[in-house]
Amino acid sequence: MRSADGRTPASIRVLVADDHPVVRRGLRALLDGLEGFEVVGEATDGDAAVRETQLSHPDVVLMDLQMPHTDGFEATRQITRSCPGAAVLVLTMSDDDATVLSAMQAGARGYLLKGAEQVDIVRGLSAVAAGEVIFGPGVAALVLHHLASPASALQEPRPFPGLTPREHEVLTLLATGLRTAVIAQRLHLSPKTVSNTLTGVFAKLQVTTRAEAIVLARSSGLDAPDTTSWDPGRRLP
Repeated sequence: MRSADGRTPASIRVLVADDHPVVRRGLRALLDGLEGFEVVGEATDGDAAVRETQLSHPDVVLMDLQMPHTDGFEATRQITRSCPGAAVLVLTMSDDDATVLSAMQAGARGYLLKGAEQVDIVRGLSAVAAGEVIFGPGVAALVLHHLASPASALQEPRPFPGLTPREHEVLTLLATGLRTAVIAQRLHLSPKTVSNTLTGVFAKLQVTTRAEAIVLARSSGLDAPDTTSWDPGRRLP
């Protein structure tokens, strides 16, 4: 029996977060055609994903990782912290070790690759909504490989483990003395996205200036051969 708003009591409420409209429309069409699911909102970037989660209180956020402004890693971290009742299920293109592990460290309860079959997406949504952890077939093999590896192999030395892969990239380039506009060109991002990323990096590193971040990054080994050209007294944008 349906409630007054047309939703069955057992429906799993889903928020779709992806910056590609075709993907969002496809996922909405898929879930709208299934019994037991309700799409309660959409988000085009990480900031919107956090905001819509706080407003619509979904059971599951179906999260892409590579989105403009705030990416899916940071959005997952914020949602896990501020909306613990919402489970994050990652649906993305990336299947490399660092991306998978960073997403899980951020608080994701599941990880699927785009191109997953409908049955895998449905099973993933149901599983994380029930408090389980689930991985797609390709990702599961990667995780099992890590679990079977010696502890030293799982914990490769990497400074600032709280940073996402994107934040590491930006911080590493910052440590070379590159300006915001140049970093944006190197990573094919907008200068605003780089600035927003740096703001998040500064907060995580508990520094307030670019100079402090550069010194900390270099002292931890995040530098490059051309870092000698950087002058601590030179003003950077």
